[in-house]
Amino acid sequence: MVLSINVAVLLAVVIIVRLRRRTHARSRFDEKLTVVIVLVFGVLIAPTSFGQGILNVVGQLAHSLSQTSSP
Repeated sequence: MVLSINVAVLLAVVIIVRLRRRTHARSRFDEKLTVVIVLVFGVLIAPTSFGQGILNVVGQLAHSLSQTSSP
């Protein structure tokens, strides 16, 4: 039996666990490490179809917000 772990899923779990910690218990190093982990997660998920779907939704939301704010 071969067990494979998707790195993006593993990073998502790590991000959730890190963000559940209390805010005042974090040091600056912990915050920087969380930012780096989230950036790596974004790079890993971007080329997938799920990442492209998120990009399309955010793009449409930004476009609609820019259209409503224009006179």
